[in-house]
Amino acid sequence: MSLYSIFDIAGSGMSAQTTRLNIVASNMANANTTSSSSNETYRARQPVFATVLQNSMKAQADSAKGVQVLGVVESQAPLRQEYAPQHPMANADGYIFKPNVNVVEEMANMMSASRSYQNNVEMLNTAKQLLQQTLKIGQ
Repeated sequence: MSLYSIFDIAGSGMSAQTTRLNIVASNMANANTTSSSSNETYRARQPVFATVLQNSMKAQADSAKGVQVLGVVESQAPLRQEYAPQHPMANADGYIFKPNVNVVEEMANMMSASRSYQNNVEMLNTAKQLLQQTLKIGQ
């Protein structure tokens, strides 16, 4: 494996964690929204990641490595339903629906994604330092 492929791997990890952070931000922004029906209510979303490792018959440097975002799935957890007949968004039975977003869980996801992003940045910095030290050997 070439030292240069580390940049591609770390870059794909940073891109995936950026997607994860954006989804967490969307979930948290919609955590307190209300609607009058369960079909219109925001549902928490989570990214689906997959590793990329494609070994080809060519040189190993041509192989793709890293992580990719396969898609985003909506949570199947039940929505929160509250009896609030005075609320302007209440349905005919007096209920409002709130998203199934768990703010504490989202905060944990945010900290984990942020830390993973930082780890990829550190890996890039270390690889850069190694390349610089390798170039100094020839002097």
